[in-house]
Amino acid sequence: MKLNRSSVAIALSFAVIGIGSVVLAQRGRWRRDDSIETDRRGVPTWEVDSKFPADMFTFARVRYESYGGYGRGGGGWRTDYPDSDLNFSLRLQQLTSMKVNPDPVVVELTDEKLFDYPFLYLIEPGALVFDQAEVEALRRYCYNGGFLMVDDFWGDAQYENLARELKRVFPDRDPAEVPLSHEIFHCVYDMKEKPQVPAIGQAYRMANGQIGTWEQSWDGSDTRTPHYRAITDDEDRIMVFICHNTDLGDGWEREGEDQWYFDEFSVKKAYPMGINIVTYAMTH
Repeated sequence: MKLNRSSVAIALSFAVIGIGSVVLAQRGRWRRDDSIETDRRGVPTWEVDSKFPADMFTFARVRYESYGGYGRGGGGWRTDYPDSDLNFSLRLQQLTSMKVNPDPVVVELTDEKLFDYPFLYLIEPGALVFDQAEVEALRRYCYNGGFLMVDDFWGDAQYENLARELKRVFPDRDPAEVPLSHEIFHCVYDMKEKPQVPAIGQAYRMANGQIGTWEQSWDGSDTRTPHYRAITDDEDRIMVFICHNTDLGDGWEREGEDQWYFDEFSVKKAYPMGINIVTYAMTH
């Protein structure tokens, strides 16, 4: 959806943070095909320095075709696309000194240009199944310095499906809960809690002020607690960051649809956490 036009509100809510020249070079650009959205859907663009086309952060979404796992539910790789990618790229450009490509890309794990993108975003993995080529490509990517963010899935069954697939990628490593004290929660914005963002249709506010922040899972498991887990390398660098029982992408996508949702979830949770994650990824 289109961006929230209340630029003053978000400007007051975020501090402009200098990240410096830590952005890794990205040399390639994905060739769009018929399944890739080309309309910016009302999101403004901006000029980039033509002298340094590689010195930009590009938001790269993983496209996967397989969808036969055990977690059920979910909308596949296109969920929240392209609005979340466009909106997040704009806010990252506005609110930090990072140089950002206004045009997000969609990549497959087996694409030869994968290593041009040090940050990958994968969504709705509840029924994802990697093929063997994807397993091997993701392993090489992560061990060579890449960072994968996984977002927007709810309940035990969907998590178990993702864990099963990641075990194929990292047979000798398991995801571990990341404590709130970890720098990823504080490197730009100081998060006081692990943020939970529901889809806009699931968020509610009661007369007594209580706010509903979770979504129901199809298997009936408890989703009231958000989990942020990570798989790290031998140097304790996060290679895979798993955002479970939360939907940061909806906070980016839906920011222009409802002022209360924007103020409560986009400003307070989705954007700060997303900017922290990208900053960590690009500086480690």
